[in-house]
Amino acid sequence: MLSDMEIARATKLKPIEEVGATLGIAPEELELYGRYKAKVSPAVWERVKGRPDGKLILVTAINPTPAGEGKTTTTVGLGQALARLGKRVAIALREPSLGPIFGVKGGATGGGYSQVVPMEDINLHFTGDIHAVTTAHNLLSALIDNHLQQGNALGLDPRRITWKRVLDMNDRALRHIVIGLGGRAQGVPREDGFDISVASEVMAILCLAGSLTELKERLSRIVVGYTYDGRPVTAGDLKAQGAMALLLKDALKPNLVQTLEHVPAFIHGGPFANIAHGCSSIQATRLGLKLCDYLVTEAGFGADLGAEKFFDIKCRVAGLKPSAAVIVATVRALKLHGGVPRGELTEENLAALEAGFQNLEKQVENVRLFGVPAVVAINRFPTDSDRELSLMAELCGRLNVPFALSEVWAKGGAGGLELAEKVLAACREPASFRFLYDEAASPKEKIETIARKVYGAARVEYTLEAERDLKDIHDQGLDRLLVCMAKTQYSLSDDPMLLGRPQGFTLTVREVRLSAGAGFIIPVTGQIMTMPGLPQHPAALDMDIDETGRITGLF
Repeated sequence: MLSDMEIARATKLKPIEEVGATLGIAPEELELYGRYKAKVSPAVWERVKGRPDGKLILVTAINPTPAGEGKTTTTVGLGQALARLGKRVAIALREPSLGPIFGVKGGATGGGYSQVVPMEDINLHFTGDIHAVTTAHNLLSALIDNHLQQGNALGLDPRRITWKRVLDMNDRALRHIVIGLGGRAQGVPREDGFDISVASEVMAILCLAGSLTELKERLSRIVVGYTYDGRPVTAGDLKAQGAMALLLKDALKPNLVQTLEHVPAFIHGGPFANIAHGCSSIQATRLGLKLCDYLVTEAGFGADLGAEKFFDIKCRVAGLKPSAAVIVATVRALKLHGGVPRGELTEENLAALEAGFQNLEKQVENVRLFGVPAVVAINRFPTDSDRELSLMAELCGRLNVPFALSEVWAKGGAGGLELAEKVLAACREPASFRFLYDEAASPKEKIETIARKVYGAARVEYTLEAERDLKDIHDQGLDRLLVCMAKTQYSLSDDPMLLGRPQGFTLTVREVRLSAGAGFIIPVTGQIMTMPGLPQHPAALDMDIDETGRITGLF
């Protein structure tokens, strides 16, 4: 069986100008990064912004498991299948982060015969967007410490600086550090730390900004810390937003590549899905909707995290109205949710499959909360028995949700034709999209609405720290900000060990972080890691490059 890299290398790519031409993008409207990837000039948006939108299709999933679901692969394969049916289509994905690639998670370009290419370039630096985010973020960090060093005219309390530094690599040793040691010339000593770059508020802002002007305005609202008397200090107070926006001016432009079957693909932005909103950029999504009849995009992790944030945050900010949502699952992942140990997932187990189906059932309910028609895609594996697949069809029938087997990993677009037909039918249903909560509701009302309706929690509790955080947010007049929940992706609850569909549980909010520039608050539940570490055997140890530049070990 060929590896993803071998499949990608065997594909003859089209020059990116030809891919752009299928969307009506002229060669002079592309800024080339080699032959097969480009940034799209803002002039394209100005030319097409008056057109009606195409249909927006979201791909989401059950709560992820080590057994795998295949959300990105399904997104790519569905786009290819729609193209085979003669539809004018594009897809929109997030950019991969280097830390997980060299750690344990792998890339973010799909797999098998449903990939975006050039996969090596996309997974390794791509067009430098994440590096630009890293640099802009750390410029603000440097300006903060320089302000302390040069007299601290704003009265910024070094003990209450909330802005960490970032790095696009997994490095647990940098989570908690002390800086400014070595005497007066080396700065003001204080505690600090690093997050991974894609967890930066700058990344969230990049993906939510509709223009360079809006980008700069959002950057100015970033709260970096508090004064000795408790007043917030912003990036605007430090006059940092102009220089930060300058560093991000090219990163704001969407990137254009292609799938293995030459379907146009916008890959732009990569916010973490458990600490931020986990969606590709508004710029790419809006542009794709003007250029296509159908745009297929995805949101991070399961529907309880990614889809909720996509609907309540991204769609609200951008004025988007999704036409359908695909919920991806696998038989073996559902059996794991049903209590089967990882080593026994290839064995037929109808009872465990039916028990684990409750997780999929809840995610279907979650999508329907927003008035969006749902379609279930079962990413088929060779070990799935006929009886298990028949049970899946029966269970989906009980929910009155369309169901399709997907074989896009093995067959590309040809393996997704049934799914594509079901999605097209869903897109023809009357639109009734709605948000889950009112923007004017209090922070606790928003949090508790999500916890009860989406997660199935019986109650929400707040630590003393979370209560203090909410009071600070109220005192700053920021109660109307949206809510971006930080929660484990592995469970509907805040306990990653509670699989399936837990009920009657209490969701505990430990703290509430402020992302004023992004326009949301982040209630943190459970243990959320914003700087991952490397595993015992990092993927980096299996990677190499020879004297001809040929890469090995990258998936």
